[in-house]
Amino acid sequence: MTNGIKETERAELHKTIWRIANDLRGSVDGWDFKSYVLGMLFYRFISENLTGYLNEQERRAGAPDFDYAALSDADAEFGRAETVREKGFYILPSELFANVRGRARQDSDLNETLARIFAGIEGSASGAESEENFKGLFDDLDVNSSKLGPTVARRNEKLVKLLEAIGDLPLAGGGNGFADNSIDLFGDAYEYLMQMYASSAGKSGGEFYTPQEVSELLARLAVLGKTEVNKVYDPACGSGSLLLKFAKVLGQDRVRQGFFGQEINLTTYNLCRINMFLHDVNFEKFDIAHGDTLTDPAHWDDEPFEAIVSNPPYSIRWAGDANPLLINDPRFAPAGVLAPKSKADLAFTLHILSWLAVHGTAAIVEFPGVLYRGGAEAKIRQYLIDNNTVDAVIQLPPDLFFGTTIATCIIVLKKSKRDNATLFIDASSLFVRSGNKNKLAAEHQQRILDAFAARQDAPHFARLVENAAIAANGYNIAVSSYVEQEDTREAVDITVLNAEISRIVARQAELREQIDAIVAELEGE
Repeated sequence: MTNGIKETERAELHKTIWRIANDLRGSVDGWDFKSYVLGMLFYRFISENLTGYLNEQERRAGAPDFDYAALSDADAEFGRAETVREKGFYILPSELFANVRGRARQDSDLNETLARIFAGIEGSASGAESEENFKGLFDDLDVNSSKLGPTVARRNEKLVKLLEAIGDLPLAGGGNGFADNSIDLFGDAYEYLMQMYASSAGKSGGEFYTPQEVSELLARLAVLGKTEVNKVYDPACGSGSLLLKFAKVLGQDRVRQGFFGQEINLTTYNLCRINMFLHDVNFEKFDIAHGDTLTDPAHWDDEPFEAIVSNPPYSIRWAGDANPLLINDPRFAPAGVLAPKSKADLAFTLHILSWLAVHGTAAIVEFPGVLYRGGAEAKIRQYLIDNNTVDAVIQLPPDLFFGTTIATCIIVLKKSKRDNATLFIDASSLFVRSGNKNKLAAEHQQRILDAFAARQDAPHFARLVENAAIAANGYNIAVSSYVEQEDTREAVDITVLNAEISRIVARQAELREQIDAIVAELEGE
């Protein structure tokens, strides 16, 4: 399929999603309503994914007309154990999205039906390897919430609309049904919804969502020169979009041992696991944990990671030196000082560095203050520079992120470098205005990547600075301290300017004389 058709298909999908959200939202706040739309999208996805998988298995085995959705629940039970081993979950035919949707208008207990089905899907993974991946996945899709309506009848009315709207989305693609998706439609629908809600929800949405082009830049920085990696990780993974960019940049099978992440917000943690499934990452290929990465990291047994990307929360509070155990934590101890209690930014940076593989790369979005603030943060920067772990610092344009207009930066960390220097790139002017935000276009990303790969000076854009010079500058690593901005003011020839001023002054005197003469003439009349 050509790119043009893909883009048309994508635009059509986005238009439909936008219409659904506006039609159905009503009394439900946009950011809360997101959970209903995404939860129902997920329910449809796993129903079609399972049906497609089982149909393919049976047809290969010589049953060309087999259709799992038409099977009786009693007959379907025979395949439960094996399917859970393979797919991690099970849904009986009568409980598949399409079949429930078909009966929805006649089901006066639709809310109870859906609650039972969602519990059944989660329960199907109990005791299996996939149990942790499915536990609580539908928690935010509360079919009995008063947010959907004041009475059961009104709630069911809304649920019918939701089922029909999600069911009408053009997501099946191709003549062969689900298996022949021409683009990553479910994943794309998810990303579009996240972006749509983030842009309309301000900070409450933006803190969980990194714009796609920034996510892609981070992933490409982290895997530059590689065709595959073993494991990828994000310690503040939000909805998982950054992690999944590795699948887009390298190809899903090129992340050999899978996707790892941790998220402190429960709703967003659920969305992240849903996002993995919607991008067709099977349960054994991801491990997303819930909790506080800084004080209770979940992946000690999985580190180190070859590629790490992250957009941690900016300058949040953390335990810091109020917790006496942290200074001896192997992630923070080498720096000899903890990040300030009111600014956890560099605590995330040290955690990432600690869990980075020897030949790995980490790309982290940082709040600009961490580049130049004093105190404990200056000491941590000294540790990073003296140990030659900062590969590059990239200044991004302002107003890229939802919920903030601030100009952030990217710090790239490596443990194995070929020089004892740090590359500074000033990409602050590389953007196009799109709607009410700035955006990194594809050519802007490429220019940054080219400069990152070349690792040499480029006037007003990139500069490779010896670490000794950074030390002499008080370990300040702000890009503006090293890359001189181009002076775009017009050059002025002072001799020409003086001549012009003299001419204007003479002309002024001449005009005054003429005005005085006219006034004298008028007064004499």
